[in-house]
Amino acid sequence: MNELHSLLRQLPKIDRVLESLDGNVRDQYPDFIIKTSIRETIEKIRYQILENTLNKLPANLEEWNFLFLEAINKKYTPNLQRVINGTGVVIHTNLGRSLLGTNAISSLQTAGASFTNLEFDLNTGLRGSRYSLVEEIICDLTGAESAIVVNNNAAAVLLALNTLSLNKEVIVSRGQLVEIGGSFRIPDVMESSGAKMVEVGATNRTHLFDYENVICDETSLLLKVHTSNFRVIGFTSDVSAVDLVALGNEHNIPVMEDLGSGSLIDFSPWGLPKEPTVLEIVKAGVDVVTFSGDKLLGGPQAGIIVGKKDIIGRIKRNPMNRALRIDKFTLASLESVLREYYDLEKALKSVPTLSMLTMDSKTLKKKGGNILRQLKETTTIEGHIQLQPTTSKVGGGAMPEHGIESWALVLDPGSDGASNLEKWFRKLPVPLILRIENDAMIIDLRTILEDDIADLLCILKKFLQRGIEN
Repeated sequence: MNELHSLLRQLPKIDRVLESLDGNVRDQYPDFIIKTSIRETIEKIRYQILENTLNKLPANLEEWNFLFLEAINKKYTPNLQRVINGTGVVIHTNLGRSLLGTNAISSLQTAGASFTNLEFDLNTGLRGSRYSLVEEIICDLTGAESAIVVNNNAAAVLLALNTLSLNKEVIVSRGQLVEIGGSFRIPDVMESSGAKMVEVGATNRTHLFDYENVICDETSLLLKVHTSNFRVIGFTSDVSAVDLVALGNEHNIPVMEDLGSGSLIDFSPWGLPKEPTVLEIVKAGVDVVTFSGDKLLGGPQAGIIVGKKDIIGRIKRNPMNRALRIDKFTLASLESVLREYYDLEKALKSVPTLSMLTMDSKTLKKKGGNILRQLKETTTIEGHIQLQPTTSKVGGGAMPEHGIESWALVLDPGSDGASNLEKWFRKLPVPLILRIENDAMIIDLRTILEDDIADLLCILKKFLQRGIEN
């Protein structure tokens, strides 16, 4: 007990710590950050003393100040920070999904630093609609009659179902009752919208007659959900959008399709699987289509709804729409990305997601070779880093079973172990996020940006000259 009291008496007083701190620290950080960080550090060590979990108490004020400065810097550093994506997952949900190109970033700066015509009609001088800023462009690119944008695709599905099917039945195949990121499930979204779900068919096989057999006076919608984040293979059967539209027309029931990570282009020429594009689904006669703006489209987080003018008009008038609407930053960046699609050849270079997905493996191998050559100029890499073929992933729930040929820098962790090194890479000033395969550390070059290379070189030099504390 006396030892415990002795340790507690050694905890420094906050006033004394403040007096001992370098004046530059007081000038660099707000007083609130400094005092709170000091207090929290002392309380953390007090708790460790009381719980008998303290390894070692700082020996002097200099060691204490080192702890305090570390805590102050951590508290003042933004939580959202840049990382280097070495995973090879292009649309990485946990790392921010699609990146924005130069033009979109410039549009964000304009939206944030200037007054804009967000809801002001420059022609009439009257209040305008924010949706008009992108609606015409979306219709140009998809062939739809009308469009609206909300804050994500789950919101788009929720809003459309609430508008078209509140307290009414919606028919959907059992094989399409998917779960998307964050454990959000189609049945749950449908329940929240107020629609009554009617399941038809089996997990692996659904036929047109399954829909037709349950149509009644309460049926308000035929729903098709694209299973973008999983595949059922083998003995399977599905109903095409064309056939579902024909059935809907016969019974005067609208058809809705949730494309999930909907694409505006066909990626099959670059070796990726053929996925239905938004344009193709609209041409098939589907009345309302929902898809994401931040996945295969390559824009900001958004849920885009396109379709027949009368239906989209009803969705726009839904009071729930105001709660789900997008802000000026999303509109600004989305408009910029959409405009890139008017020139597809240009978009394949200027929209980062499209560029990364369509980049050929020879280019990636060359990138890796250049990095290794620069490393060899200053240090020895033999036995520590190798350039090897690997497989990238699309990510974002799109094309889950398909890999893309790529190249990677493969690091041998040696006696430090891959797990320890992975943590070390994550705690660097610019964290490097990579993947571990068979105790080797994989830095997939498909997701390494040109702006990342200088930092990556510094990180790899530290790795080669490291002294990791296990």
